[in-house]
Amino acid sequence: MKRNTLLGVILCGLTVTGSAQKAEKIEIFMATLAPQDSTWYKVMERMGEDWKNISKGNVHLNIRAGGVVGDEPECVRRLGSRSIQAAGLTGVGLADIDQGVACLQIPMMFDSYAELDYVRDRIAPKLEKRIEQKGYLVLNWGDAGWVQFFSTKPVNQLADLRKLKLFTWAGDPLEQELWESNGFHVVPLPGTEIINQLRTNGIEAVPMPALYVETSNLYDFTKYMCDVKWAPLVGATIVARNVWEKIPADQREQMLGAARRAGDALKKDIRDQGERAIVTMTNGKPGQRASRLTVTHLNDAARAEWRKQTEAIYPKMKGKMVPPDLFDEVQRLRDEFRAQHRDVAVKENDASQGKRK
Repeated sequence: MKRNTLLGVILCGLTVTGSAQKAEKIEIFMATLAPQDSTWYKVMERMGEDWKNISKGNVHLNIRAGGVVGDEPECVRRLGSRSIQAAGLTGVGLADIDQGVACLQIPMMFDSYAELDYVRDRIAPKLEKRIEQKGYLVLNWGDAGWVQFFSTKPVNQLADLRKLKLFTWAGDPLEQELWESNGFHVVPLPGTEIINQLRTNGIEAVPMPALYVETSNLYDFTKYMCDVKWAPLVGATIVARNVWEKIPADQREQMLGAARRAGDALKKDIRDQGERAIVTMTNGKPGQRASRLTVTHLNDAARAEWRKQTEAIYPKMKGKMVPPDLFDEVQRLRDEFRAQHRDVAVKENDASQGKRK
């Protein structure tokens, strides 16, 4: 009898505890550099509504957009201090959490989104495990388009870029060392200083995706874009595990599904917008002052030389900027894809050129 009574008390206590957990109100503050009127914000806002419905109103997503929390290194610092609990980060911020994400941003490793998707889908579990060990859950993966070089002077070959003052993200001494050891004049800065430095000639070239350049009107100061696909700017939405795990397990599964669907929707839209951004910048925005972008196209010899010199620095990147096992795995998966789909990159490049005409 005593045992049965004691068991009843324990079970009752567990039931009460479980009910309290389900009813707990959780507010998740999420930071991003994306503007409030951007596609990213709207998709994440819809995801927040899904979370609210799934949790029966107990989980509220509060998005701090437009960089009001600070640049990405500051967002990572605030994640660490728990003043925010989630963030939409590019590879720049993710690398501050775990260096492994850099394997998806190796310069000139990928020629097409199809290659990137093939590799990322297969290597994501390893990257997510590494990030989870740092205390964060990956809600979804994405990308912000191809990093290309926007400059105040035309770049028709790699030697032209070496003559310019090139923006790099502040706080990454390894990247700075790699650029400088290969003859580039780099100026490390926080992202918030880019326009001011372009205006005062403090920098003359910026590696950025076209969509960011168009939405921020950066091309008012950088009249030229070199069409070389330097690397995809990958990204992910992450949340602190200690906060996520306060949500009942059955709801977490549904909420993660909503986050994954949001990431898929966002990926396609961002890629389409990146292509449209180049068209908009080259044609000029209707009703605005004439501010047009000139795209310089590398000839075959210049492109081959650019690739040759870039691949020559891979041994320096391996181990310093990218974990060796992940570097080798990415290269193996990319070659595997190319062996299976030899015509994909050609078709994607042809489609991109057609959209810009």
